[in-house]
Amino acid sequence: MPCSVLLVDDAADSAHILRSSLRRRGYAVEAVLSASDALAHLRETPVDVVIAHLRMPNMSGLELCSALREAHPDLQTIVVTGQSSLDSAIAAIRAGAFDYITKPIALDALVIAIERAAAHLALRREVLSLRAAVDAARTVDGLIGDSPAIRKVSAVVRQVAAGDATALITGESGTGKELVARAIHALSPRHASPFVAINCAAMPTALLESELFGHVRGAFTDARQARQGLLVQAGAGTVFLDEIGEMPLDMQAKLLRVLQERTVRPVGGDREAPFHARFVAATNRDLEADIAAKRFREDLFYRINVVQIPVPPLRAHPTDILPLAQHFINLIAARTSKPVGGLSAAAAQKLADYDWPGNVRELENSMERAVMMTTRSEIAVEDLPDRIQLHLSARLARPVAGGDATELISLDQLEQRYIQQVLLAVGGNKTQAARVLGIDRRSLYRRLGESTP
Repeated sequence: MPCSVLLVDDAADSAHILRSSLRRRGYAVEAVLSASDALAHLRETPVDVVIAHLRMPNMSGLELCSALREAHPDLQTIVVTGQSSLDSAIAAIRAGAFDYITKPIALDALVIAIERAAAHLALRREVLSLRAAVDAARTVDGLIGDSPAIRKVSAVVRQVAAGDATALITGESGTGKELVARAIHALSPRHASPFVAINCAAMPTALLESELFGHVRGAFTDARQARQGLLVQAGAGTVFLDEIGEMPLDMQAKLLRVLQERTVRPVGGDREAPFHARFVAATNRDLEADIAAKRFREDLFYRINVVQIPVPPLRAHPTDILPLAQHFINLIAARTSKPVGGLSAAAAQKLADYDWPGNVRELENSMERAVMMTTRSEIAVEDLPDRIQLHLSARLARPVAGGDATELISLDQLEQRYIQQVLLAVGGNKTQAARVLGIDRRSLYRRLGESTP
């Protein structure tokens, strides 16, 4: 479709000449003689670009720009001004105009301005379309996906957010457990208070205790002044304990007491203070197996596991791969100002076939790399990381008469893929997977290439 243009000029002769010239260049052009006529025309007939003279009776071009910004925010306006009116032209741009042209009008310069305005409009419309597609797949605050697996997570999040129970979010690394915790907070009555996150795996016991509970002045060498802990700082908000399965046993005992008493004593202090924050915890470990191995306290497990929210690995909801990829492309392209709109069909197929062992985090990193590497308006296969380009589908192979022998896999590969399918079916619980496979947990860890915890 040709770019549609509306000329607004109170001089009928010059409007007629310019309309004819632009029509010869292939544009669909109409002309009106006043700003009020332009507004009336646009109520009936949408256009892509408006070219308006700045100085007109009754309603000036500047006033028209302001009116168009309110009534037609996507419309691109180019103002025409005399050399002595550059200040007014700049004011028009501040009022919403896309560009300005000075008199006498050079047709080639005007055509360039129209093409720039049309390209900007097309990009804006494409971004809005992509955003709408992503929003259609957004189930609850921050969660992207329309699969049954993600809808189930979203339903549980809504239920948990409405109450005040302690929640335990489980799932593999990179599945988006913190995103689920933030969604619980955002949808809860506590959303106006802070969301405070702390990674239990990143801190030794002494530092973790000081961060959570605070300390008094002189409690240790560097404690030059008293400091409130995160539990108190969170107020009536939410405290998110990430990777709680990595918390040392002695710290687990202290946390259990805090959860039971709902009071906290700063390190080195002799007074306890109440706190009102809600607890949400997350782990990628099999805590029941850790309980059996005496690495996690059973009483703490039951205290934090009031409501459990399993977050599925990305391979368990493959229909969400492409909406998630598009979501990340939108964010990264906007942040880096690269005009990348989406994926080629071949690249999309590669993403859909990949197993995503690193889950959503791996997908996000891959899209960031692809946006950085591409020189096109859409991501191609060669922009993807090598491991995705070279990956063969993880579906179990079966011989087909006349099929390609290069698609067949070894017994070791077949075993690995079956183990992964069993793990997927049992939600990543290795104890249960070993039971289904008829082997002990030690053998399962050995076949997965992991050390036994």
